[in-house]
Amino acid sequence: MEKARLFFIDNNVHISTALSFAAMPACYVVPHVAKLLSATHGLKYPSKRMAETGQFTVYLMRPDAFESGSRFIPAAQKVRLLHASIRHHLVRENRWDTDALGTPICQEDMIGGQMFFSMLVLDSLHRLGIHMSTEGAEAYYYAWRVVGAMLGVDQDAVPKTLDEARQFLDLYMVRHMGPSDEGAHLTRQLIDLYEEVVPGTLLDPIVSALIRYLVGDTCADWLAVPRTPWDTLVKAVPHLLGVLETIEDHSPLGAWALDRLGHLTSVFELSSLTRGRVMHYAIPEHLKTDFGVSHAVPRTHRWTPPAATV
Repeated sequence: MEKARLFFIDNNVHISTALSFAAMPACYVVPHVAKLLSATHGLKYPSKRMAETGQFTVYLMRPDAFESGSRFIPAAQKVRLLHASIRHHLVRENRWDTDALGTPICQEDMIGGQMFFSMLVLDSLHRLGIHMSTEGAEAYYYAWRVVGAMLGVDQDAVPKTLDEARQFLDLYMVRHMGPSDEGAHLTRQLIDLYEEVVPGTLLDPIVSALIRYLVGDTCADWLAVPRTPWDTLVKAVPHLLGVLETIEDHSPLGAWALDRLGHLTSVFELSSLTRGRVMHYAIPEHLKTDFGVSHAVPRTHRWTPPAATV
């Protein structure tokens, strides 16, 4: 689990990007999930929704996440209680067509969400040119399996390996994904939200371009993501990040500078979403020593995502 946390902290900006511009739109491209968010008033508070998602992940990757007194355990309990409350009230108030849409927040959708925040994030990082070891990818996926168990997901039904996760995610998306008004509206809110975070207006189109690049043209069209001149330019991002990764691997000073830049960027993003309530995190010194991250270490044995199964 410590390796998963180190992977998260070392790549916090990149993971935040993948969560915001790939995992969240992937939720919106599943019509009944988008409809669920609409039915629970999730449409009205986009900054709160994104801030809570980011904070949940930050709490998860803290060294004391599963210890008594941690902030993650009550956060996970709150999410589980929230899921149960939504199921109860939607059915009781006749605001959900169970016959047509199935049980709200059912086991299949919870596993699907777990795949979005783990497998899909790893896929997106690879697409962005952010490389990780096989061990790091497996550790990150395992961390989200633990989260799923805490949220009440039946572990007998959860994919145990990244290869099995690929099979589940492919089948889930082919079965459920499609266009919807709610999905397009949620995506528009997401784009507007991050365009406010980006300084000035010149770089605003990069938000739409990143979403389109990570989810693909078909899903982007379903979500009404606008096409921009940045759609071509954004394809250079993996090459730029590859250069930065090389600098980080071979220069301790460069690694330190990029780490500080990443930290400041994440603090700025989260503080913008939470209106000044900054979430702090750092690699504990004893973990730096144990896992040898106090100096630049070249990335070897890079992980490659499993091939599509559908």
